[in-house]
Amino acid sequence: MTLDTAPPATTIGPAPVSPTVEPPEPKRFGVGRALAWAFMIVVIAASLFPFYWMLRTALSSNNALYAGSDSLLPVQPSWGGFARVFGLQSGQEAIDAGGAGQPINFWRYLFNSVAVSTLVTVGQVFFSAMAAYAFARLEWKNREKWFGFFLGGLMIPTIFTLLPNFVLIKQLGLVDTLLGIALPSMLMTPFAVFFLRQFFLGISKEVEEAALIDGASKVRVFFRLILPMSTAPIATLAILTYISVWNEYFWALMVSYTDKSRVLTVALGVFKSQTPQTGPDWAGLMAATLVAALPMLLLFMVFAKRIVNSIGFSGIK
Repeated sequence: MTLDTAPPATTIGPAPVSPTVEPPEPKRFGVGRALAWAFMIVVIAASLFPFYWMLRTALSSNNALYAGSDSLLPVQPSWGGFARVFGLQSGQEAIDAGGAGQPINFWRYLFNSVAVSTLVTVGQVFFSAMAAYAFARLEWKNREKWFGFFLGGLMIPTIFTLLPNFVLIKQLGLVDTLLGIALPSMLMTPFAVFFLRQFFLGISKEVEEAALIDGASKVRVFFRLILPMSTAPIATLAILTYISVWNEYFWALMVSYTDKSRVLTVALGVFKSQTPQTGPDWAGLMAATLVAALPMLLLFMVFAKRIVNSIGFSGIK
């Protein structure tokens, strides 16, 4: 038995015409946009000019700096400033070049800065994360009142805590040690706790409750669930803390007396005080400042986008 199949229906008339999408008109480069671009260029130039001036001074000859102070280019270009920083010049060579005869122990100071910044960053992020989890997830009496009291520490100027901290460090016998510099800020800060608590509050409670039903303890939930979900804000806090500790000066100046605990920021001040007869060793000082700031500039440039994106305190819903 054969089945007759009907021929396909044909459409009589013109084929449907698909609507044409006109491309959007290009934005006109008006006066407002031109002024905005000009303003942005001026702001960027003003922000980058100090770094260029540091590089220009570092690449200049110290003896010729005063004669060519109005020049935008290096005056009698020389690598002498960087040679003094890295200990590649003898004392007499440095004096002949118009620099300080006393060398700067750059690698020792760099190690001290890295050690102190690492100690403070690791300790502060870890303990602040535990405190933030307690304020965000654990139920205990007057939790919000205690958090408000703890957050009040943000309103206390740092200068008020320097003397009590110094007395405590001295009584502990930690003066002129790396641990003495790191200890006051190594545990936690109100800002760090507030920063992480805001993110922990955004994490779904259902995920945590499911883990608790499966038999996980609060400690296990914190280490195996909360911390892995919070890598972005934790990384942001670690970067901000590291940069802040790296640039710390006054507290490190109070506690460190010798090269064994002197960090880069304090060492730069000591290097400036070793003034030759002709004046400060500006070429060497700017070279040392540029080398000391370069790691933090690179760190911020690499992680700038992550830092900006994590400021929104957004969690997993």
